[in-house]
Amino acid sequence: MKRVMAIAMVLVLAVPSLAFSSDMAAKLNAMLLNAKAEGHWQVKAAQVAQWVEEGSEDFLVVDVRPNREEYEAGHIPGSIYISYNEVLKPENLERLPKDKMIILVCVTGQTQNLPVLALRALGYDARTMSFGHSAWIKGYYGGTLMKGAIEGAEKNEYPLVK
Repeated sequence: MKRVMAIAMVLVLAVPSLAFSSDMAAKLNAMLLNAKAEGHWQVKAAQVAQWVEEGSEDFLVVDVRPNREEYEAGHIPGSIYISYNEVLKPENLERLPKDKMIILVCVTGQTQNLPVLALRALGYDARTMSFGHSAWIKGYYGGTLMKGAIEGAEKNEYPLVK
């Protein structure tokens, strides 16, 4: 009888979490299936610059570079700083308006992609800026990092299956 009760208790506790997991996976899958039609949730630096120049208040740029010092050394006008790995903290989510486009920006456009799907699943109109600050800051070291990676691929001719 104790075993039956233990198994019943495990099932009672496990089934809701499995349903939640399945529901969340279905929701995320649907979002990813629509990503291409929605422009992969990306905006170009030129578009952001135009909105900044026009004084648009329909968006908020969130600088998600891992080091606050980089933000303090120079950032997009009107942006706020929240490191990519702290975006989902409740106190930081409270800083993000759900009635505006949220544009995440990092060094090269890679790290900013980590929180975008989670924010969209939470109901935010989250986007990323193509190529991050490398597309915004003239001579930015992120561009140098990308050039180095491209040159590395050209020199090494890594294998490619066709």
